[in-house]
Amino acid sequence: MKRPLRRPVDDTPAVKLKNYITPSGLQRLKDEHRFLLMRERPAVTQVVAWAAGNGDRSENADYQYGKRRLREIDRRIRFLTKRIDAAEVVDPEAPRSGRAATMVFFGATVRYLTGSGSERVVSIVGTDEVDVHRNYISFVSPLARALMKSGPGDKVVLRAPGSTEKLEILEVRYERIPVDPFIEPPGAQSAPKAPAVSEG
Repeated sequence: MKRPLRRPVDDTPAVKLKNYITPSGLQRLKDEHRFLLMRERPAVTQVVAWAAGNGDRSENADYQYGKRRLREIDRRIRFLTKRIDAAEVVDPEAPRSGRAATMVFFGATVRYLTGSGSERVVSIVGTDEVDVHRNYISFVSPLARALMKSGPGDKVVLRAPGSTEKLEILEVRYERIPVDPFIEPPGAQSAPKAPAVSEG
């Protein structure tokens, strides 16, 4: 009996991965989504409509740039919509009891000792909240995976490509993890608009 060369296509929908995120991280995504949908997109659409009336579209820089910008905005809106729809909010400040209060889970701020003896502190956040300057690491990163479900005094092994390092957990705490709010980019609505038509 011959074996099939290809597996049959599976029509069942793929399991949606949860997008774990802090409350302030989700708010930032929502603020950017609202800005693009309510402010940036209508402004660029207006510019494209104005530029379309200015002759040959193939040589019209305003029109070409506007159409390209619209595609970028729509792509970003789709991405944000998916991330917001899949969001599973976890508040690091929420009361925890038992093991959940002393062990490393999403939202934990962890102080640990590296293999070379230096102390480090990281906060475990969602993939949309990673900030290397603040030592915010994604919950799916190798370091976060190594730290997960450990507590003070535990030793864990961080496996990286071509190396392993032993870490010792010194402290696990749950506190507010500040996330920078969404800020409108400078010049977001500085594109030329159609000139006002005077009446009379």
